[in-house]
Amino acid sequence: MWQKEIVDKIFKKLEEEKITMIELQKDLTAIPAIGPENNGDGEFEKAMFLKEKLIKWGLEVKEYPAHDERVKSKIRPNLIVSYPGKEKEKSIWIITHLDVVPPGNKELWVTPPFQAVVKDGKIYGRGTEDNQQEMVASIIALKTINDLALEPSLPIFLLFVSDEETGSNYGIKYLLNNFNFFNKDDVIIIPDAGSEKGDTIEIAEKGIIWFKFKIIGSQAHAATPHKGKNAHKAGAWLITQLVENFEKRFNKKDCLFEPPLTTFEPTKKENNIPNINTIPGEDIFYFDCRYLPDYKFSQIFDYVREVTNLCQEKFGVKVEIEIIHHEEVAPKTEENSITVKFLKKSIEAVLNCQPRLIGIGGGTVAAIFRRKGYQPVVWGKVSGVAHQPNEYSVIENMLDSAKVYSYLFGLDFNDF
Repeated sequence: MWQKEIVDKIFKKLEEEKITMIELQKDLTAIPAIGPENNGDGEFEKAMFLKEKLIKWGLEVKEYPAHDERVKSKIRPNLIVSYPGKEKEKSIWIITHLDVVPPGNKELWVTPPFQAVVKDGKIYGRGTEDNQQEMVASIIALKTINDLALEPSLPIFLLFVSDEETGSNYGIKYLLNNFNFFNKDDVIIIPDAGSEKGDTIEIAEKGIIWFKFKIIGSQAHAATPHKGKNAHKAGAWLITQLVENFEKRFNKKDCLFEPPLTTFEPTKKENNIPNINTIPGEDIFYFDCRYLPDYKFSQIFDYVREVTNLCQEKFGVKVEIEIIHHEEVAPKTEENSITVKFLKKSIEAVLNCQPRLIGIGGGTVAAIFRRKGYQPVVWGKVSGVAHQPNEYSVIENMLDSAKVYSYLFGLDFNDF
């Protein structure tokens, strides 16, 4: 563990680095890193900018790119920043993601989504909280350790991955399937969700299912609806029936999770026809399901099939169901794991609060690690505005995170 005078020196320097953190946030926000699934060109430009900056700061960076023909560079970058420690067999990892989601309806934004604006102690822009806040915090924490020439007990690795927002096939899944970076006893922190006070540590995630529904009817003039089969009307009925009956069928609660229920929400809707006076013959929409460990994928899929069959019978349409993405419920991280102990001690020391263990709706790469037998946790001191218009990062949250990481970098297994 760092001595108190060293901790004080680290924290003082971090306060001095606040402007550096803000400027790095601005630079990263200005480089949209959107995956090809969302009509973007990937993370290459952002990663190369970051690599150059890190090398300039005296940090060692290595690239582990995944090939992807869909982007101009043909590369989905993954970067590892390493810092040596006294020990060799066990390490500390902080893992954040390079990609961001699209801004959505730009008319809902008060500021340009890819031009960071600093106002009232916040940095506004797409990606500022998800996941740049924790990325920048971890970088500046490590930069500070390096600038002060400190030697931690454990080696420290910062991993910046691609493709987190759309499945991780070119990010953490690619790395876990092709390299042996991690040890089962490593401290693995994935700061991709959290709470406003930073007083929660996520140790479990729900399963995820993304459904695509395609309603096939027959097109007709709106003045003669009897000559067609209104796919939009059938789709609207199907959405309401799926939601209303789902809440009755899947009503178990688990208070470890926030929220404690299985959720099933209609989300994306594709355009059907451009004009008002035509009955659409096709309607396409999507659902996002986050399910508790109490349920299995087959139970939810059987329910969906049951309701869609009723829709087909009622409206005389055909309903095609496609699973866009599925993540099974992963094992929980053990409550007394070394990662929980490291992070809990750091939060208590820096934020002066007692963190509680929780589960969330899923969507972080922690679940992928857990299926491989690792013991990661998810944490963050965040406002919870990820994916929203006018997303922002609270500057003091970013600074507090950097302090938590720098304190954690000084811990070793003998402290427990």
